[in-house]
Amino acid sequence: MLASTARFVPRFASAVRFVRAVSTLPTNPHIKVFPADASRASFLLSLLDSQPPNPRLAIGFATQDPPTPQTFTENQSFLNIMYEVLAEHAPQDEELLAQARAFAGPGGASLGAGGIFGAQQQHRRGNKKPSETTGAGGASGQGGAGGGGRGGYIHLSDSRNPPDFGRIAWPEDIIGSLEVDPEGNIIGNLQSSGTYRMLTNEGALGLSSFLRGKLLERLRAEEDKDRNT
Repeated sequence: MLASTARFVPRFASAVRFVRAVSTLPTNPHIKVFPADASRASFLLSLLDSQPPNPRLAIGFATQDPPTPQTFTENQSFLNIMYEVLAEHAPQDEELLAQARAFAGPGGASLGAGGIFGAQQQHRRGNKKPSETTGAGGASGQGGAGGGGRGGYIHLSDSRNPPDFGRIAWPEDIIGSLEVDPEGNIIGNLQSSGTYRMLTNEGALGLSSFLRGKLLERLRAEEDKDRNT
């Protein structure tokens, strides 16, 4: 019996050596760090657990672990998928819905620094008059512009570096913006900020559990599609 066990252990240990070591980011345990193909980079970052990882669905690639903004390269394919998912599901996110309700409430006009965000909106939506794009203040915890029953915009921001109450997130943390009507309803589609960075010194890709779950559903569907082609 002992001899049989002794013969089994080496075979098992040999098999284990072929499994790649996987770590997670210190700032985001949902992101896995895989050794990557040397021709791409040293490490591949992914929300998926599958091995070997699919490079098309990777968040990005880095030359060190943990990655830094200087050693990390975003994967445009992943970004395109992420924005498609957020455009579809962000209006149903409870955190954003609460932000929209607070935005339209009586105190909405007294929060934050709306003038800064209003200027950003004028730049992106130059066909509107300043009075239509600029509000009197921020929305709630992640910032916004307008409020006080006048409508405007709220931000979908990365949770890695939440701003002070009523303040606006840093440009690299703002994923996109959503329009809110005077009653606090989210209308229209998510508008990409054009300034978002997947990874900063504060962390990487902090989404709500709802939006992260929707993104994972899409990534797994894409992974299955790639396997079957």
